[in-house]
Amino acid sequence: MVEGPPSPVGVVPVTSREQDAVRILLLLDNAGEPVDVAERTLPGLDTAVCVVRSTVRLQKLDFWLRNPDYLADELLNDYEVSLEQPLLDIAASILDSEEPEVRRYPMLRHKFGAWENIDNALAVLRGAGLAARKRRGTVERVRQSDYYLLEKGREVAREIVAAEPVFGYYVSRVRLVVQLADGLGGTQLKRRQYLQREYAETPLREHISSVAPRARARLATLRAATHDKASGSGSDRQEGADEGV
Repeated sequence: MVEGPPSPVGVVPVTSREQDAVRILLLLDNAGEPVDVAERTLPGLDTAVCVVRSTVRLQKLDFWLRNPDYLADELLNDYEVSLEQPLLDIAASILDSEEPEVRRYPMLRHKFGAWENIDNALAVLRGAGLAARKRRGTVERVRQSDYYLLEKGREVAREIVAAEPVFGYYVSRVRLVVQLADGLGGTQLKRRQYLQREYAETPLREHISSVAPRARARLATLRAATHDKASGSGSDRQEGADEGV
């Protein structure tokens, strides 16, 4: 699952079933919420350790994981609101590197936003006893699907990262994604992602285009403003000292 050089222009990079399975496994392990005691009495969930509730939420979290350019741009959004320097620094570490090109795996835009078929990846995890999916509703109409990580899945996820430190990248990025999604449900995440013009204007069933060029230009503007502010503060202090203030 080690990424190679950026794909040639016009070629959309794709992932294998095994790549998707590992990414979803690490996503469940680091983004899941605690399982209710009552849920563990349900068939197949006696060893469940955490859950990501709803396909919408899983797909929206996976979108930011698969698209570092969008993740970085959202960090810039949060920085402009809070002015917390770590947010700018993390966004810069992504945009100053080739991560938006090397680590980007575009998703198709469907009626309800970014979506990719993860059934094959889930089949791998479920077949190995690492994860489980439970559907709510009726046979005719499924209202919601929840995705559970099982104890064995957590063990395997930790073993993968320990044996292959390169997968630690996904652990760190999932943590950023979870911070962005803090307190937001799947529908709210969808609304936030639709605020991105490139995302919203992508035609249905086409791959959502990158925002890396715009995000990098935006980063340069924010850096310049931060530098000017810092320089201005220094000048003000010097003027005050010259005037004996």
